[in-house]
Amino acid sequence: MDSFHGSNGLAGWQWMFLIEAVPAILLGIAVFFFLDNGIRHAKWLSEAEKQAIEREIAQEEHGKERSHSVAGIFRDPRIWLMCLIYFCFVMGQYGLTFWMPTLVKTTGVAGNLNIGLISAIPFICAVIAMNFFGRSADRYRERRWHLVVPALFGAIGFVVAATSPDPTIAIAFLSLAAAGAITCAPLFWSLPTAFLGGTGAAAGIALINSVGNLAGFVSPYLVGYLKDLTGTTQVGMYALAAILVIGAILVLTVPPKLVNR
Repeated sequence: MDSFHGSNGLAGWQWMFLIEAVPAILLGIAVFFFLDNGIRHAKWLSEAEKQAIEREIAQEEHGKERSHSVAGIFRDPRIWLMCLIYFCFVMGQYGLTFWMPTLVKTTGVAGNLNIGLISAIPFICAVIAMNFFGRSADRYRERRWHLVVPALFGAIGFVVAATSPDPTIAIAFLSLAAAGAITCAPLFWSLPTAFLGGTGAAAGIALINSVGNLAGFVSPYLVGYLKDLTGTTQVGMYALAAILVIGAILVLTVPPKLVNR
C-alpha cells in the first residue's frame, strides 16, 4: 500500500481498508437481490427437490433438544465445554492470521511483496483442507475426529515451522498449521448444533460465539507478548500448538452419540 500513501489525503493503511471492503459490499448487495429467502422461495429448485430437502432438514432436527431456556443455557456444562473448545480453536486461528506476515518473514523471506505472496500460500492450503474435511465429515457422519485431526496437524505445523532452519520446510509446515487451525473453527459448529434446537440453539450459539471470540483479542496479544519477552516468535508458536492440542483433547471428551449424526 506504499504506492497509495498520501493519495487523496489517505494513508496507505486506510486505502487497504477501503479496497478490502469493496468485495464484501458487492457481495452483500448481490446476496440481498439474488439469494432466495428459504427453500420454498428457491426458484431454481423443483417442487420435488424442495420437499426432499425439507424432509432431510426435518430429519436432522429430530431428536435435538428444544427444552433449553435462555437461563438454562448458562447452567448447561456442555455449553461451557463448547465455549472452551471454540476458544482454543479461535486462539490458533487468530494467532496465525494476525502474525502470518511476521511468521513468514522469520523464515527468511525478504521484501514486502514476497512476504505478501508467500503469506497467501498457507491460506490457499486452508481453503483446500476446509473443503476436504467438511465433505468427509458429512459423508461419514463423524464429527469429533474430523476436528481432532486438523487440530493436531495445526499443532505439528506450528512446532516444525518454528524450529526448522530451512525456509521451504518452514513455509510448508506453516501451511499445514494454517490448514489445521483455520479448518477447526468452521467445522466446530457441527458439535453444538448437533444437540441444540429451537430458542436454546440461538442462545447457546450466541454464548459460545461470544466467549470463543474473546480469543480474537487474547491470541494476538499473547503471541506479541511472548515475542517481546523472548525476542522470537518461536515460543508464541509453541503456545498456539499447545492450545490446539488442548482443544483436540477437549473434543474427545464429547460423547460420540451426542454429535455424530
